[in-house]
Amino acid sequence: MYAIVRDRGMQYRVEEGQALNVALLDAEPGSEIELGEVLLIGGEEMLVGTPTVAGARVLATVIGPEKGDKIVVFRYKSKKRYRRRTGHRQAYTRISVHKIIAATGAPRDEA
Repeated sequence: MYAIVRDRGMQYRVEEGQALNVALLDAEPGSEIELGEVLLIGGEEMLVGTPTVAGARVLATVIGPEKGDKIVVFRYKSKKRYRRRTGHRQAYTRISVHKIIAATGAPRDEA
């Protein structure tokens, strides 16, 4: 079973047991968060929201902060000896999804 959730403008396809990086959250490592904007739940039967699935949510545990890969930004102007090299590393929060709760309120298990 999987779900597509929206978190602050980004959409993620999540499954139980999956770890993923989301935009930086103000949460302590080990705390539990809830992603409430579930757009779709897939599996044996599919639940599609209009725009969200009513009553569905995804529970996750915060693993901790993490930084993304470095992006190198290089600017220059030809024939003018102007060169600037800078970099950027985006800050993320790593979370681990442990339960997808469907609209009925009970966790769905695949057998």
